Amino acid sequence: MMSIFGKMKDAIFGQKDKPVAKPAAPTANTAPRPADPAVAKTPATAPAQPQVQKAISQDDVEQMLESKQGSDTLNWRTSIVDLMKLVGIDPSLENRKELAQELGYTGERNGSAEMNMWLHEKVMQELASHGGRVSSDLKD
Repeated sequence: MMSIFGKMKDAIFGQKDKPVAKPAAPTANTAPRPADPAVAKTPATAPAQPQVQKAISQDDVEQMLESKQGSDTLNWRTSIVDLMKLVGIDPSLENRKELAQELGYTGERNGSAEMNMWLHEKVMQELASHGGRVSSDLKD
């Protein structure tokens, strides 16, 4: 099961570095016989290796979030609840408590303004530590 932060990160940056299976190359047994005798003497190719999709750029977190539907009506810049809504994660107290535990919050996990402000700041810091460019006004 993926962590709440992992789901948020994937919703913002996209799922990256997932292997994509390439169709296997035909083997000597399954390949049709070529008409050209020179081609017929070439050995069968090795089985295909999975290709890794190119990672999307994690440059500007703010730009990525602004491009999401609803970014203009949600207060995602300061509210963890609205940030979670924007990326399609249920902002229930249960999920915020789980996120607080994942990120190491040591205070009371009761949904207080203190916990929510800490969560927003910590999520932005974590996004930056995972390669995103996060403006200082979003991290503080």
